[in-house]
Amino acid sequence: MLQRPYEWMMEKAAHAHAERWLFFFSFIESSFFPIPPHPLLGLMCLARPDRAIRYGAVCTIASVLGGLFGYSIGYFAYETIGVSLLQALGLWDTFPAAACYLREFGAEIILIKGATPIPFKLLTLTAGFIQMPLFDFIWSSVLSRAFQFMLVGILFWKFGAPIKAFIDKYLAWVSAGFIIIVVGGFVAFSMLAGGGSKASDKCSGVTTMEQVFQRT
Repeated sequence: MLQRPYEWMMEKAAHAHAERWLFFFSFIESSFFPIPPHPLLGLMCLARPDRAIRYGAVCTIASVLGGLFGYSIGYFAYETIGVSLLQALGLWDTFPAAACYLREFGAEIILIKGATPIPFKLLTLTAGFIQMPLFDFIWSSVLSRAFQFMLVGILFWKFGAPIKAFIDKYLAWVSAGFIIIVVGGFVAFSMLAGGGSKASDKCSGVTTMEQVFQRT
């Protein structure tokens, strides 16, 4: 089902306005598009390593802006648009647990999840729904998105085309290791404060929105 949209997106890598398409796909992926911009970013960086950092910055800015759009959907139009989007994207079943964890841990979840292949759109819609403080959402989104996209750009800029094989094989592991080191401090502090384990236990069995909280 996703093959044709994927092929259509990949065609834009050779388009005269490829950078605009990169911005567009990064923006909509943060709120409702099912395919991440990473393949397009990789192809463009491979073709022009000298502009790789610029491409990474484009992805970062567009993704954060798209995240704010997804946040607004969750905040203002959850019942009319958000529910349909989550169901269409196959994220409805995981939404209650995501809402619970995001409500309990806040920015830490954005930092951890937003820098991994887990759909960022799930976090943006959820953050809006639970009315997460906007400042916390923005700064954590900027950090997590910048790490993911700028890392690719910097590696291509520094090493050129030969780095592609390394990125394809090891980027996920490098990202995971970095996130564990950086975010581990936040999680450890939360656990030592006595709230982390309780929140984890509280959210592990959440399957319906009624279990999360009553919106006021």
